[in-house]
Amino acid sequence: MPTHLSHPPTSHEQPTAIVRMADAGDLYTSWRWTHDSHPGGVGVAPAAQVDEAVAALALALPDLTDPQGLHRSLTTGAFSGYESEHDLAQLLSRTFLPFGLARQLHELFTRGVRPHLRIQPSPRVAQVPWELIAPDAGLRLVDIADVSLLAPLSIVHSPGRPVRTWADGHRLPLVAVLDPRVPGFRADSVLGSVLGRMAADSPLSQRIATYAGEDRLLPAVDRPLDVFRREDVDRAWLGAALREGAGRLVYVGHVTAAAPESGQSEHAELHLACSADAIGFAQPTRAHRPLSAKDLLLGTHTLTDEPIRGADLWPIPSRVALIACESGGDLRFSEALGLVSAMIAGGAELVTAGRWALPTDLAFQRIAGAAPHARPLQDAICSIDAAHELPDAVGALCAWQRDRVAAWRDERTIEHSPVLWAAFATVAVR
Repeated sequence: MPTHLSHPPTSHEQPTAIVRMADAGDLYTSWRWTHDSHPGGVGVAPAAQVDEAVAALALALPDLTDPQGLHRSLTTGAFSGYESEHDLAQLLSRTFLPFGLARQLHELFTRGVRPHLRIQPSPRVAQVPWELIAPDAGLRLVDIADVSLLAPLSIVHSPGRPVRTWADGHRLPLVAVLDPRVPGFRADSVLGSVLGRMAADSPLSQRIATYAGEDRLLPAVDRPLDVFRREDVDRAWLGAALREGAGRLVYVGHVTAAAPESGQSEHAELHLACSADAIGFAQPTRAHRPLSAKDLLLGTHTLTDEPIRGADLWPIPSRVALIACESGGDLRFSEALGLVSAMIAGGAELVTAGRWALPTDLAFQRIAGAAPHARPLQDAICSIDAAHELPDAVGALCAWQRDRVAAWRDERTIEHSPVLWAAFATVAVR
């Protein structure tokens, strides 16, 4: 079956299905098509089958709490080879894609129409890479549909939430926090460098040079390499840069996700160059205090005599990329108040974040034997950044993932593995 749709519809014609999931022992999935273009429906996946699929996925993912977790994921886990990953993708599809919806997608596919699926997963299945699931042998969901995640309605409709749109802000500067130096942590430590030593001719450095040349970059730098591993990009700097007016925010670095069993998604932490004496809710670690989702949501409420709202301290632009391990981890909570939700509460209309831990380029090379010139993480950052520059960011991100599917299918080498690129989910308000 071919995977290329020769005449994709324009965005205003694109059929859109809203897909919502709910856990009640079994997993219930309902869907409806906007404008009633097709009948809606409900599907049920038995609890035992859901548990089996979720457990199989968990075994395939990088587990940074296990000393061998990353090594296993890149060398022997399901994502380390095409055939084992494809088997997993088919298991996920059999479990989570209701037959009635699959039949409608196939009917659209045969007509050359690629719809948009807007998915609201339940916490139990929040790490499922929906784009990657295989409804047919050799065919992935992203081949036949654009896929995004629904932003939590409680956040989108919260009173006083600022609204910023790409149409209004696309000419404003890009605020880039790229691999900041975390006080008290060496480059080779747990909160050390994720990009390693950057070269001036690398694709990411060249993208930064373009923004600097257009006077669209914050921090403003004379040399593109000066934007990496900075010591001054702390919460105060970030707030000042965002208050100047920003069209986008790109963060590449470390996130410490809250454990789902804690029930406290607001404790997810973004690691900037903040010292331990910075004002915030998170507890200091060595010489560093992380910026938590709680900070972004509450600002300095209860922390200062004259508190300031988080949305006023850090006015979030319309588009945000959080390229860090499990930066989208709040979707695993029944009450999502983590970093993605905090960005949306602060004004964002679209956030791209990681579902699970992201292997670095060095990990691909040293652990998995990727070629020395392979830069899967840098390439992913560039692709996400480029998509966020376009009017239809969701469509562009899905097109990138279709390209990655094709490379994985054809080359079957570890640098093309979805262990990295399938980690990224895009949460959109509309």
